[in-house]
Amino acid sequence: VRDFEQMNSLAERFGSDLAVIGFPTNQFGHQTNEKEFEILNTLAHVRPGGGYKPNFPMMGKIDVNGENAHPLFQYLRDTLPTVSDDCGGQGSDFIISTASKVLWAPLSRSDIGWNFEKFLVNQDGKPVRRYSPKFETINVAEDIEALLKNGPNALD
Repeated sequence: VRDFEQMNSLAERFGSDLAVIGFPTNQFGHQTNEKEFEILNTLAHVRPGGGYKPNFPMMGKIDVNGENAHPLFQYLRDTLPTVSDDCGGQGSDFIISTASKVLWAPLSRSDIGWNFEKFLVNQDGKPVRRYSPKFETINVAEDIEALLKNGPNALD
C-alpha cells in the first residue's frame, strides 16, 4: 500500500522530470495472480484499495528473475547486482532466506528479492541506484533531486 501511494507522490512531485513505471510480476509468493485486465481494479478495490489509481504507467505482468526474465530487468540486475541500501538492517547483500519463496530458476546472486525493489535510472538511461523493498519509495526523492540538480553523474 505504502509503495503505491508513494510512487504517486513522486510522480506528482517531479512531474515531467521523472518517469515512474510499474512492472507487476507474480514471482513473489504469487501475490499478483490476477489477470492483467484485473490489475487496475485490484489496485483500486483490494490493495491498496480505497479507489487508488496509479498516476504512472503500469506495464503488463513480466518475469523479473529466472530464465524468462524480461531483458530490461536482466540489464538492470546486471548493471546493479545488489541494492544500495541496507535492506532494512539486513545488509545490502541480503537475499531471500526461505527457499520455498523462490518461484524461478535458475537462481542468481543479482535476483530481485521481493516486490517493490526499485531502480533509479539517470537522464542518460544508466541505472544508478537499486533500492530494497525495505527502502521507503518516497526516500528515493533525495537521489532524484541530486540527479536533477547536478546532472546524470551526480550519484557516481
